[in-house]
Amino acid sequence: MESKDSHVIEHMEELRSRIIKTLIGFVAFFILSFIFVQDIYELLIKDLEGKLAVLGPSEILWVYMIIAAVCAIAATIPLAAFQVWRFVAPALKPEERKVTFRFIPGLFILFIIGISFGYFVLFPIVLGFLTSLSAGQFEMMFTAEKYFRFMINLILPFGILFEMPLVVMFLTRLGILNPTRLKKSRKISYFALIIVSILITPPDLISDTLVIVPLLVLYEVSVQLSNIVYRKRLLREQSEFPVT
Repeated sequence: MESKDSHVIEHMEELRSRIIKTLIGFVAFFILSFIFVQDIYELLIKDLEGKLAVLGPSEILWVYMIIAAVCAIAATIPLAAFQVWRFVAPALKPEERKVTFRFIPGLFILFIIGISFGYFVLFPIVLGFLTSLSAGQFEMMFTAEKYFRFMINLILPFGILFEMPLVVMFLTRLGILNPTRLKKSRKISYFALIIVSILITPPDLISDTLVIVPLLVLYEVSVQLSNIVYRKRLLREQSEFPVT
């Protein structure tokens, strides 16, 4: 009993160490991003006509901090994935360690693809639609806080949701998920993704469709990738433990 308790304590200490290292990395990336935050800000507003308004000096600081935080999150993803991998690696076989380690760069790439899709494809369409509603009716003025809050709320979920295929592959590789379970939960997953899509987009059919379709496609891609990984896993287990 004491041995079991000490084993659990060791695991908790290891988990705590991994979390602390990830947080230290986030803080370091945040500081680095904050140093260049004005350049990043200029890049993000280069297509806007005129300048964004601010309602007070604290709003400037908030905008700079949220931009630096998003950049730090993107940069921390590989580090966080590596720490997770190091935590579960002792329970994996040598071949599984090599395969799962290759997922780490993919997580960063998919996150960048996700926020790029949100920023370059969805954000201009949604912003243009909302702006068109005020044509001839309201005097439109963007404040920096409202503008960037709207942008981040729209594009950041895509960076996270685009991680779905690799996360599913990783969990399938570990035996936590399998394609059968994903197929059985398809209706519930579809419903959840549709709810997420509606919550992060304005209430119009075009914006909802632009979000829903890619997310449902991502889920189906995840199911197919899970199926491939699951079959390879079964073949490997059969070769290691042949039936006599």
